[in-house]
Order: sequence, then C-alpha cells, then structure tokens
Amino acid sequence: MANVFDVDGAVLIKRAAAKLKEEGIEKPQYIGFVKSGPSKERMPQSDDFWYERCASILRQVYLNNGIGVSKLRTRYGGRKRHGVHRHHHMRAGGSIIRDAFKVLEKKGYIKRAKAGREITPQGQAFLDGISNEILKGA
Repeated sequence: MANVFDVDGAVLIKRAAAKLKEEGIEKPQYIGFVKSGPSKERMPQSDDFWYERCASILRQVYLNNGIGVSKLRTRYGGRKRHGVHRHHHMRAGGSIIRDAFKVLEKKGYIKRAKAGREITPQGQAFLDGISNEILKGA
C-alpha cells in the first residue's frame, strides 16, 4: 500500500487536480481575474490553477497535520522584485487558501482542528489511492 511519501509530489498534484475537477469542486468566480499574491505580476495562466492549488493544499495538509492559512501563505509566497533594490519574500494571498479550505472541508477531505486543519480518513484514502495508481502505472 503506497502513500503520499512514496511518489513524486508534482505527479500526485496533477493527478489529484484532475480527479478534483472530475468531482466537480466549486471554482470561485474571481479565480480568473486575481493574482495569487503580491509577489506575482500576473494572474495564473493555467486554466486548472484552482484545482492544482486545491490538490497542493490537500497534499500539504496530509504532510503537515495542523497547518493553517498563515503557514501556507508563507509556503506559496515568492520573491517580490523591487527594481534595483534587493528582492524580499512576500507571502501569498490568503483568500485563495481560505476558499480552498472551505471547499475541501465541504467535500470531507480535511477538517478543522485546534491548531489549523487536519486530513480526514476520507482525504487520506483519496490521496493514497492516487499514489497507488501512480506506482502501479510506473
């Protein structure tokens, strides 16, 4: 029985995003018009950005039980360019992360805990099943 630790993260996120899209997870209307944080110059170019971000957040909750919006804002942040001055790290926007948490909680894949969010057995089974598919296909 394989789990998330046994497969490549990028492959897992792509497959999980495809499955979340098939399941019909709600996509907020503003996703096509906003940047993902102040360090970005443009909005995401991928049509499946929302599903990939949800899958990535689900994987992060699996790996780091008890993770919250603040830690994920730091995780998804980037370097802000200041012209001739030094680059500085800027945290990502929290709205996309909060909305992803809401959608994943409604689906039953994560739940609120005392400190952040935790993965549910249903969410763990979802990611472990995808991991098994990846290993059998490889």
